[in-house]
Amino acid sequence: MTANIIAVYYGRVATALVFSAGGMYAAWEIGAWKALAPHFQPDLIVGASAGAWNGWAIAGGATPEELEREWLDSSLATLRVLRREPLHRRAHDLWTRFKPRMPFGLVVVEAPRFRERLVRDAEITWHHLAATASIPGVFPSVRIDGCLCVDGGLLGALPLWGAQEMGATRAVAINCLRGFPSRILRRVLWRRSPTLALEVISIAPSSPTV
Repeated sequence: MTANIIAVYYGRVATALVFSAGGMYAAWEIGAWKALAPHFQPDLIVGASAGAWNGWAIAGGATPEELEREWLDSSLATLRVLRREPLHRRAHDLWTRFKPRMPFGLVVVEAPRFRERLVRDAEITWHHLAATASIPGVFPSVRIDGCLCVDGGLLGALPLWGAQEMGATRAVAINCLRGFPSRILRRVLWRRSPTLALEVISIAPSSPTV
């Protein structure tokens, strides 16, 4: 049975933890998760771009302290513009070290059609982890199953629709990307949105980022 059928069958609330895109700003998400983790255990996790990397590690059992060390690792400095090798190497390392222990989904955008795609659980390879963080114009796209895939946050930084598609009826959204120009992009580009049936609790920086 799919997650949403299970949720309806048992009459329970399925709560998702949703991480936004945000590049290096996604380091802020770990501070928010560190404060939240002692009080909250999600039923599933969804993320886009760097938020998907955070979500993948958490679904795989990483502690907030481990994730802090990940973000403080000096090897992050090797992720340079227009070079695919360091990004792919880090995505492969992340995929190898952590395996989700709960339902997990990430979003990629298929180019040139600009179609959002939710990839779930065992379908996810290190190529998907690389693709979801491949910001157009910054990192090369990743070819997966014949499609060119780019950053999962391109059309919508916060993939709440993906959480609902995976069966969530409530979402705790950690959104580090809510300032300019992301607000402009959200208005200009069509993106998928959740229905009003999804209850959303939003956690965001007190001051807008980008």
